[in-house]
Amino acid sequence: MRDFVIIYINGRREEIRGDRLFQSLSDFLRYDRQLVGTKVVCAEGDCGSCCVLIGQPSGGKIAYRNVTSCIQYVYQLDGFHVVTVEGLKVDGQLSCVQESMVTCQGSQCGFCTPGFVVSMHAMLETRAKLTEPEMRLGLSGNLCRCTGYEAIMKAGIDTDVAQLRRANDLYPPAKFAADLQAAASESVKVEYNGRIFFKPMTVAEAVAFKAAHAGCTIIAGGTDLGVVMNKGKLSPTVVMSLVGLSSLQTVSMEGRVLSIGALVTLAETEAACAEHLPEMSRLLRRHGSPPIRNAGTLAGNIANGSPIGDTMPGLYVLNAEIELTGAAGSRRVNINDFYTGYRKTVIAADEIITAVHIPLPEEAAEYRLYKISKRFDLDISTFSAAFYMHAGGDVIESIRIAYGGVGANIVRMKKVEALLAGKPVTDELIDQAADLIATEITPLSDVRGDKDYRLLLGANLLRKFFAETTGALATTAGTGGNGNGHVTNGKGR
Repeated sequence: MRDFVIIYINGRREEIRGDRLFQSLSDFLRYDRQLVGTKVVCAEGDCGSCCVLIGQPSGGKIAYRNVTSCIQYVYQLDGFHVVTVEGLKVDGQLSCVQESMVTCQGSQCGFCTPGFVVSMHAMLETRAKLTEPEMRLGLSGNLCRCTGYEAIMKAGIDTDVAQLRRANDLYPPAKFAADLQAAASESVKVEYNGRIFFKPMTVAEAVAFKAAHAGCTIIAGGTDLGVVMNKGKLSPTVVMSLVGLSSLQTVSMEGRVLSIGALVTLAETEAACAEHLPEMSRLLRRHGSPPIRNAGTLAGNIANGSPIGDTMPGLYVLNAEIELTGAAGSRRVNINDFYTGYRKTVIAADEIITAVHIPLPEEAAEYRLYKISKRFDLDISTFSAAFYMHAGGDVIESIRIAYGGVGANIVRMKKVEALLAGKPVTDELIDQAADLIATEITPLSDVRGDKDYRLLLGANLLRKFFAETTGALATTAGTGGNGNGHVTNGKGR
């Protein structure tokens, strides 16, 4: 078992030991390796200025994606190749993307520029050209205060892709992919100055370590933990990274149940849902940003337990099951029974989340997800809602409703469901249900919205759902929001 982490940075092998591997990747790059092109502005993963490419061996090549390095910690990246903005130069000269940014005057103060360049390179890793819609989505995690974005958009569209040197051209995998693969396949345990880091290679190893270290912090994507640690609210002494558990990196279908391994990223989950659960896929496009979705995981979103977590209401109404594995084996828990309080779960001391099992909606069912936030992209929910309904003609045969941002946990609207079930849809019934909502939720007032605003959203999103799915429209219209609430249309296919 190794007592150090192996990372390649711009093609150079690094063996990182001791205290240095307990720092953020952005700090290591800037202060230990003087690669100061990686800028840190927010230290929360939101602005994209610190974006880098990270690569893992895949099918004889190395598959690269962009992530925000400020919320990735060095110990998470054992067996990865990290490419910074400096590493994108070609024979000491600017890359074609960098040249286009210069020509189109896409940079002013320059803090955001490296992140934009890295993100555009990431998009071009798998594309022959960048279109404006692709850029608007792909750069939603890169913020600029100076340019107004038009010059940056033009730089991406005008890039001479014929001159592009992709990461696998700049850094031929034959030179180091085997070494990365070997590193990724080895357990790591580092003990230094009262702190312990462990990277297991089997679920059994992970379970045993967690059982032996009460309060152990488990990290997968780290997109929430990284923020908390950067803000000084958490300084774990024992950390276990699950990155080595390849068995948790799979997506599968059995019957009509979509199973997402605990290490499957949100970006990979979005892609899987595009085929099998498109409503969730469309919601995930508004979850964080591409660099965050490239690192974060669905299981991590669930384990974090935030009552404003984007994915949870949609999982509640589908009766998704969380697979937990411990020393005695595996068990499944319905997500409706998973939380015992604010950010508290039924996970036992020796258990880890190993998968999420999602029953797909039936073809005739209506499955809708809504997110209200102040900004459309890259924003935390003010309020979220999920509806799953079977209707026969005008009669509601059954309905499940879950609201987020209205209490310590996601709330299933059991009284409203009972009122609606078995009744024909009428405006009067919807009004009664809307009035009943205030008896089931206890929203707080905060910077994103006050209690009355959230109560209004609860009533009006119910009305919105029925207006879209049945044509019924009760007395009060609109969401009370900024028009960003409706995620999608269509059946639950």
